[in-house]
Amino acid sequence: MIPDSLANLIDHTEGQQTANWEGREVVLFNMPWGELAISLQGAQVLHFKPQNDTDWLWVTPTPEALPGTIRGGIPLCWPWFADERYADESVERNGPFHGLARQATWRLDAVDEHAEGIEVHLSPAQPLHSQLTARVVIQANAQRLNVELISENIGDTPVKTSGALHTYLAVDEVHQCRLEGLAGARYLDKLRDFAEAEQQGTLTIRGGIDRIYHSNEAVLLNDGVRSLRIGKQSSDSTVVWHPDTHLPSDTPADAARHFLCVESANTRLDPVWLVPGAQHLLGTTLSCG
Repeated sequence: MIPDSLANLIDHTEGQQTANWEGREVVLFNMPWGELAISLQGAQVLHFKPQNDTDWLWVTPTPEALPGTIRGGIPLCWPWFADERYADESVERNGPFHGLARQATWRLDAVDEHAEGIEVHLSPAQPLHSQLTARVVIQANAQRLNVELISENIGDTPVKTSGALHTYLAVDEVHQCRLEGLAGARYLDKLRDFAEAEQQGTLTIRGGIDRIYHSNEAVLLNDGVRSLRIGKQSSDSTVVWHPDTHLPSDTPADAARHFLCVESANTRLDPVWLVPGAQHLLGTTLSCG
């Protein structure tokens, strides 16, 4: 579910093109296997739709103007998740919520096409951290979407980091959603001052939710119309979020009924320590359930 203006640009794309949408440079793909749209603000996947299917991702119909960010798709939270800022001489301690990557300009480094799909490589246009570098690899075809956020310590001391692939999944109706795969997992409930609890059985969405599950398992989302499998790599945190009636200013109430965030993450439950020269790959894979 994406705004009509973005859908119209994709409809008028044959193969690959670069366009301007909401003041941002976006890279659009309309191929035999399906559609993909990436914003170069934040290296953010905005849209993915396999051929003969509907949108897998949601984007608000009323996005913020620049320098704000676009709510929806798969924003990158890096080099920290939420307000878990860690010491870095190049970044003030009151840096932006969810890190620096979302607002930064990224460059398109390579697009590799093959018979079944594409692989897209991106990196920040300017350094975002004094010791860490980041790059993103996006793979798309008719069966799945895979996004990888790769961090590397190029400094000479260990660095602590966290992050997330903040995935907004398009659903028919959020209060019909059921999530399988989290039963038995411990979680922190951010709506109850990080109180700890254990998930009992299937997770159903009945109101506002903001939980960090300590789990590295794949999750199956069913909204009564379709099932999506959300896999993950190098992540022991699964974040499930929906604001219910406590809506952000860029999200109309009717539109908010049609998304649920299920995020592969590294949080306070599983922060990553990178020694000099080390890399870490945080990944999420969406496929039909």
